[in-house]
Amino acid sequence: MPWNVRVDPGLCMASGMCAAIAPEVFALDGEHARPLAGSFAPDDRVLEAADVCPAQAITVHDGTSVIAPRP
Repeated sequence: MPWNVRVDPGLCMASGMCAAIAPEVFALDGEHARPLAGSFAPDDRVLEAADVCPAQAITVHDGTSVIAPRP
């Protein structure tokens, strides 16, 4: 099942950490990061990007629940 990735532009501070970890998933778009598509194949780098986001702006959903950021 593909994962849905969301970046909250109200929280994102464009640190670029997500794009550095998973450049095929995230891009910096001016003052915010954004996912390059709405859904992606499961990949641990996407979870890591959500976990290390300093603003906690990234959420990863597996269809029914939020799986990242992880506690």
